[in-house]
Amino acid sequence: MQHVLTLIARDGLDDALVRRARDAVRGGVPDVLAPYVAIDIPCPGEGPVAEALAGHAVDWAILPATNRRKRLLIADMDSTIVTSETLDELATHAGLGAPVAAITRRSMAGEIDFAMALRERVAMLRGLPIAALDATWARTGLMPGAIELVRTMRANGAVTALVSGGFTWFTGRVARQVGFTRHHANILHDDGAVLTGTVGEPILDRDAKRTTLLALVAEHGLTPNDALAVGDGANDLAMIQIAGLGVAYHAKPITAAAARVRVEHCDLRALLFLQGYRAADIVV
Repeated sequence: MQHVLTLIARDGLDDALVRRARDAVRGGVPDVLAPYVAIDIPCPGEGPVAEALAGHAVDWAILPATNRRKRLLIADMDSTIVTSETLDELATHAGLGAPVAAITRRSMAGEIDFAMALRERVAMLRGLPIAALDATWARTGLMPGAIELVRTMRANGAVTALVSGGFTWFTGRVARQVGFTRHHANILHDDGAVLTGTVGEPILDRDAKRTTLLALVAEHGLTPNDALAVGDGANDLAMIQIAGLGVAYHAKPITAAAARVRVEHCDLRALLFLQGYRAADIVV
C-alpha cells in the first residue's frame, strides 16, 4: 500500500483501538514499532481516523510509505527542544516576566510581527546583568525525547540543525548538550557587563527559518521532501509547511491548524516513530 497510518499513544494502545483505526483506513496487517506505544498500519490513503480515536491520547498521521526516514532535522528551540521560552525566563530576572511573556504569546500566536516583538522585548531588558543568562540557562530543561530524536537521526546519517528565533547564547549550549550538528539564532548584544537592549540584524524570523531549511537541503544535495521540520509557534509555520515531514509539536492553535502533522500528546520520540523507527533503533 502507498501510505502508512502511524499511531503513537501516550497511555498505551489496546487491540480494540488499533482495530478501529485500521478499519477507518481499510488498512493491512499492523506492524508494531514499540509494544503498546507505536504501531504502523499500511493503508491506501485517508480515512476517518480522528473519529476512531476520539477521546484517546493518541497522536497519528497518514504519510507516504516511501522516503520515511528524513535526512535533515531542522528544529525550533523554545517550547520544542527545551521546555521553556528562554527570553521569557530571562525577563523574570528583570522583573518583567509577565509583560514580556504576554508579548511572546501574541507573537507565537501570529497576532503581531515576530521581528518587531523581538526588538520590543529585548529593549525592555536593557541594563540586565549578563549573569542573568547563566541563571536562565541553569533553569532550562530539555523536552522529553529531544536527545533520543537527535542522536537517532544523526546515527542514521541525518544533518541536524537547531533554528531559533531566540539567541545564539542559548542555542549553542542546547546544540552541544543535545547533539545538533549546527545552530542558527539571533545575536543578543551586551557590553561585557549588561545587556544593551539591542539584537543583531537581520532578525531570524519565520522567513529566515524557511530560507535556512532551503539552504541546508541545497548544501547537502537534498530536497525539502527529505527534511523533517518541527516547531510550536507561528514563526515555525513556513519551514513546517515546506518540509516533507512538518510537525506542529504541542503547538499554538494557529500552528496546529495549519500543519499537516500534529503531535499533541506524546514526546519527541513520536517524530522517530512517524519515520518508521522501532524502539530498538532509538539511540539513548
